[in-house]
Amino acid sequence: MENTIVIFGASGDLTSRKLIPALYELKRKGRLPDGARIVGTSRTEFSHAAWRETLAQSTAEFVGQRFDRKVWDELAPSIFYQPGDMDSPESFPKLGDFLAELEAGRATTRVYYLSTAPRFYEAAARGLGAAGMAAETDGPRRIVIEKPFGTDLDSARALNRVVHETCAEHQVYRIDHYLGKETVSNILALRFANTIFEPVWNRNYIDHVQITAAESVTIGHRAGFYESAGVLRDMFQNHLLQLFTLTAMEAPARLDADAVRDEKVKVLRAVRPMRPEDVGRDTIRGQYRTYRDEPNVDPRSQTATFGAVKLSVDNWRWQGVPFYLRSLKASSCRTTQIVIQFRQPPHMMFESDARPFDANRLVLQIQPAEGIQIHFMTKVPDSGMKLRMTDLDFSFRDQYAGGMPEAYQRLLLDVLNGDASLFARSDEVELAWGIIDPIQRVWESSSAPPLAFYAEGDWGPAVSSQWMAGQGRAWFDLCPVLH
Repeated sequence: MENTIVIFGASGDLTSRKLIPALYELKRKGRLPDGARIVGTSRTEFSHAAWRETLAQSTAEFVGQRFDRKVWDELAPSIFYQPGDMDSPESFPKLGDFLAELEAGRATTRVYYLSTAPRFYEAAARGLGAAGMAAETDGPRRIVIEKPFGTDLDSARALNRVVHETCAEHQVYRIDHYLGKETVSNILALRFANTIFEPVWNRNYIDHVQITAAESVTIGHRAGFYESAGVLRDMFQNHLLQLFTLTAMEAPARLDADAVRDEKVKVLRAVRPMRPEDVGRDTIRGQYRTYRDEPNVDPRSQTATFGAVKLSVDNWRWQGVPFYLRSLKASSCRTTQIVIQFRQPPHMMFESDARPFDANRLVLQIQPAEGIQIHFMTKVPDSGMKLRMTDLDFSFRDQYAGGMPEAYQRLLLDVLNGDASLFARSDEVELAWGIIDPIQRVWESSSAPPLAFYAEGDWGPAVSSQWMAGQGRAWFDLCPVLH
């Protein structure tokens, strides 16, 4: 069956930076289905030739040395452009006629990718439905929706209702690029393809879990978005909770979309609801000191650029094991990592240089130093029975030539193949918002926990480390070594 990828918002940054380079790489690797067409649409006026040349320049910039003009020249004839305005109802039938002409009555899998501002998602869904373009009479029809999917539980539910008026759930692909990273998929491989981890992957052996997404960059010119979003909406509801569910889920019966997402949903349902009185005890909010000096930021802004949240999972596997989710801007380095902190041995008979709360640790480096480390105690040579913490280190870059592929390559190919395993289902999105909303409401209220400040280059405010120390634990604040 033939394939057509329709990109709404085609003149935007996401298209030139991520989508077209990803499709080019799939073509270069021989993975893009033969005859696949790419149709861009937006309000900007382009001819087919002008858009192709614009994309050639931006793709060469973003893929760098991997750009091969011969490969591009093979891809370019399958790239088309149709001007259109999503606020204009007549644009959709015109686009539909153009697509029908290209496809010439052949059965086609058609993917509608909403590379637009979130405010256009409902208009796009309604326009596709009114024009009959979501009906699967001539082949599968799939709609890809970028994050954020809503700004809270109510808006997510409202968007789901609008989308479901046009599409069945199996047609909807809610995309989070984190899930396309090879190291995220590797969580499933690590857990369920190895027998050494499952026996200890539970409350009997694990003391706690830390999931951190730190960025070294400041907000810069993104204040227009960030002032209304903040760290919870920007990072927790999507990226961090996705990593959390993959870490905590049970093994699915089979590796297909429904089975995997069923297990993720079970984890979200097991999260203990956060009551207003719990927020002050189980969360920390902070802001880097120069945030209020950024362009277009309110000089009295209470927007959090740092957040730490302690979640409890009420099931047999995880009862009593806290999950600490943390994200921050203006950190000392960029890293996303999952730390499985194991319990102390029941009796320590050796002298050790380790801190009192150190024990075996499994560190999953999601980015940018993609890999796995196991930390364990070893004897210091020529020192009696004195011990120290050391590690075994696996690096994807050392083991696999060619570098790590961009997440969008995997995700776009999965959409074309109809594999929704790495895309969020409607109930998953709503449950995630149901976890974050109670925290966000308190943070925006007069009873919010104090806003703690931290300097650029720190791992967050000092109160965060004190909060962990008060629970007999410590953050794993270590920048990854890049090879």
